[in-house]
Amino acid sequence: MLLIKVGGGKDINWDGVCRDIAELWLSEPVILVHGASVLRDELAARLSIPVRKVISPSGVTSVYTDREAIEVFLMAYAGLANKRIVALLLSQGVKAVGLCGVDGKLWEAKAKKEILVRESGKTKLLKDNLTGRVERVNAELLRLLLEHRYLPVVCAPAVSFDNEIVNTDNDTAAAVMAGEMGVRKMVYLFEAPGLLRDPDDQGSVIRRIGKYEIEAFLPFARERMKKKILGVKRAVEAGVEAVFFGDGRTQNPVKNALAGQGTVIG
Repeated sequence: MLLIKVGGGKDINWDGVCRDIAELWLSEPVILVHGASVLRDELAARLSIPVRKVISPSGVTSVYTDREAIEVFLMAYAGLANKRIVALLLSQGVKAVGLCGVDGKLWEAKAKKEILVRESGKTKLLKDNLTGRVERVNAELLRLLLEHRYLPVVCAPAVSFDNEIVNTDNDTAAAVMAGEMGVRKMVYLFEAPGLLRDPDDQGSVIRRIGKYEIEAFLPFARERMKKKILGVKRAVEAGVEAVFFGDGRTQNPVKNALAGQGTVIG
């Protein structure tokens, strides 16, 4: 089984991603997890609802989510992005089903209504935050779909244990899902050729990382990439044998990543 996590960047080649998935789908089960961060930001700007990005004391970037923000999040992720991707897969002959983490309690999260952030050199406590960390996955629902040859297309948000819609980190959720589903291979696609030693040099790709060396490469990860590395660490601890970082902008993003053209971890 293959789990593919695609970022929400503007230049992701979704036509190429879906063509590759349609080919791979003929020989093995696939689960697709996607982001929609750029679409969310564009929609928020049109609605005059600012997106507030915050940095944790450990340096991880995330989005502060209040009531207005979660509504924009739903429209962008579970609405526009998810259904567009499903339609692309359908056009490739793949029976795709779009789900967010709320559907069927697919992703259940422990709510985290207070978060510590670093602003202007100070650590602050933010309250009324609608986020959570996924701790439980409805694997039965996913298996039911896969057994009947439906490809799950999954995105945030999640649902809390109190049945409240919460924003969550896709990379962490994907790692938890990989463990629950017994996934052995994961592909992460984003707008870079792999993990870079120098984020300003596209040619500085780190080609291979051992599964016991993952934390040592955290210093090379900036902003959102930190969450990807931490997600990979969790996935490997859950039993994933190989993780492939690849460039989502190429002609054949998934196949290129699986061929080792980006960063291979494991």
